[in-house]
Amino acid sequence: MASSQSLTATLFVQAQRALDQPFSVTSALIAVLFFLVSSSAIQSYTNRQRLAPGVPIVGIDERGSVQAARKRFVHDAKGLLREGYEMAKGGLFYVPSPLGERLMLHPKYIEELKSAPIDKVDFVATFQEMFEGKYTTMGSRSTLHPRVVKAQVNLHLNDLMPAIEEEIQVSFKAIWPRCDEWTEVAVAEKFTQLVGRVSSRMFGGKQLSQHDEWVNTTITFAVDGFIGAQKIKKFPHFLRPIAARFIPEIAKIRNHYKLAHDLLIPIMKERKRTGEQPMDLLQWMMENAKGPETDEEFIADIQLKVSFAAIHTSAAAPTQLIYDLCQMPDIIAPLREELQAALRETDGHLTKQTFNMMPKMDSFLKESQRFNPLLLITMERLVHDPYTLSDGFTIPANTTIGVPTQAITMDPSIYPNPTEFLPFRFAALRADNPQQAGRWQYASSNPQSMSFGYGRHACPGRFFASNEIKAIMSYVITHFEVRFPAGVGRRPESLAVETQFLPDQGGRVMMKRRAGGLAAAME
Repeated sequence: MASSQSLTATLFVQAQRALDQPFSVTSALIAVLFFLVSSSAIQSYTNRQRLAPGVPIVGIDERGSVQAARKRFVHDAKGLLREGYEMAKGGLFYVPSPLGERLMLHPKYIEELKSAPIDKVDFVATFQEMFEGKYTTMGSRSTLHPRVVKAQVNLHLNDLMPAIEEEIQVSFKAIWPRCDEWTEVAVAEKFTQLVGRVSSRMFGGKQLSQHDEWVNTTITFAVDGFIGAQKIKKFPHFLRPIAARFIPEIAKIRNHYKLAHDLLIPIMKERKRTGEQPMDLLQWMMENAKGPETDEEFIADIQLKVSFAAIHTSAAAPTQLIYDLCQMPDIIAPLREELQAALRETDGHLTKQTFNMMPKMDSFLKESQRFNPLLLITMERLVHDPYTLSDGFTIPANTTIGVPTQAITMDPSIYPNPTEFLPFRFAALRADNPQQAGRWQYASSNPQSMSFGYGRHACPGRFFASNEIKAIMSYVITHFEVRFPAGVGRRPESLAVETQFLPDQGGRVMMKRRAGGLAAAME
């Protein structure tokens, strides 16, 4: 085990890099504080947790130490979770992480946990821990936006599609290279910009989607929050309030909120003055807000936080999908044929009916998600006090729990040949059992499919996201040919950051415009 001096030195070097500041009196003071108390502070934090007896811990070494596994969790949580799931044979196990051991549960418990009291089994606390919400503001206990998404956005999905379809067409022309000849495209960056505009169209209409500064701040708000969280995690908890003052990304977050206030509050006031009631998220939040939620600054803040949840998650999917298309070009033709047939039935427009007639596209999205989910663990909760389950097992206090969703989707007892990417796997399951077709849809949420969570905290925007992603991919396959650059033979590997599994941001794809574009799909 490293000495307290070497640990202090290592942490200080990390801190100095994180702060991106030259050595100063402030940094010298931090170094002294590190030397005096960092080891005891870290030890006391992890000692708050008591492990349940008899539950195995994955990754411990021959000495019974979890330190190597905690470090491995940061960059290979996927492998560690798979090993734990196989070791426990579907039962309970602990996976070590830098903030302690997380208890992975069997799906049999999710029915009783999905409706557990929020004050005892806390959903928001895990999100705030992941993104250091105390400092980045990520994670909100407000129920305004999930209420509105469930009651209004999901109800009006078909009504929203004409504007979404139009924004996709406008945004591709504004953002994407023309690709008249084979052109190398940084697709992760481009899809983030595209989804930023398309999502903003639903958030607040053209006033937001075509406002470059707003779109940019919704994107960089999430980036600054993510980077700020990773930097501040390098510090012991007792030093984080001090360190947060010197982390540039956390400082920038205040500017994002100011822009949101400056832009959105005048729009809200103008709508109240004129009585205008557009069909968008901003208007529905204004109409459904209660008590303190009616404050215009509060609504503007929530709108920015919703962008964090929506944009980067929805941009990750088409990035992964286009990598998969380049890896398996043979599936492009059947996807185009399916889209062409569906569009003929809906007068060339993308509607709920169009998507319902595209089981192959839906299946492709779901299989891609199975291999490259955004989160390796879902249904994460922080259990504040001892909590006893129906079979008598007691979860100790201060335990982070979750379901190892990605490991479960690789279980051969659930999915035959799980390590083989079968793009139309779920279309076949739907065809074989039409009565249960809904269980195998991309946006479904059930014990065998929890990539969007499960229960009352399942992602409420997953139905809109599904339509948005399908609309974007429909545009891609009708307007472009795609392939990897010369010399690249396989898709870029996803980037693992603890439980997050992100598409390679540096991946490149060659694209060439097809003659006729969408019209070609109508021929």
